Amino acid sequence: MDERLNIYDEKMSKSIDALRSEYTTIRAGRANPHILDKITVEYYGAPTPLQQVANVSVPEARMIQIQPWDATLIKEIEKAIMVSDLGITPTNDGKMIRLVFPELTEERRKELVKDIKKKGEATKVSIRNVRRDANDAFKKANKASEISDDELKGLENDIQKLTDAKIKEVDEAIDSKSTEIMTL
Repeated sequence: MDERLNIYDEKMSKSIDALRSEYTTIRAGRANPHILDKITVEYYGAPTPLQQVANVSVPEARMIQIQPWDATLIKEIEKAIMVSDLGITPTNDGKMIRLVFPELTEERRKELVKDIKKKGEATKVSIRNVRRDANDAFKKANKASEISDDELKGLENDIQKLTDAKIKEVDEAIDSKSTEIMTL
C-alpha cells in the first residue's frame, strides 16, 4: 500500500475501532462486563473507572457481580450505576452489588438494532469524510505539481478501494451485533 494512504487507513480503522468499542457497551440480554466500562466512581476525590475499584464478574448468563475492594464504596458504586444510562437497578447485600439483566422484549431489541444501525451509519460517514480529505490532499499535491495526473488517478482509485473495504467492515460489524441482539 502507498505510504500516503497509510494515514487515511489508520484514521478509518480508528473509526471502526471506536464503533466496535461502542457496540460492546450495548447489552444483548446477556451480562457483559464491558457495559460498565464507562462508569466511574468517586474514589479519594477522583473519578475512577469501576474496574479499578472493584472485582467485576459474571456468575450467571444474565447477572453481573461487583465486589468492591473497599466496602465503603458500595453506596458510591450503586449511585454511579443508578445515574448511568444502563437502565438496571442494582441490588446490594452490604458486601457486593448484583446487576440482574431482564430478558429483552422484542420491541426493545428492535430499538437496539436501530441504534446499532445509526451508529454504524455515523461511522460510515466519518470514513467517507476521511476519503474526501484524502482526495482533497491528493488534488492539492497534483495542483502543486508534486504528483502527476496518473498518480492522482491511481491514488483516488486506491482510496476508493480502501473506503469500500472499510465500509464493508462496518456493515459486517452492524450485521453481527444486530444478529446478536435479535437472537433470543
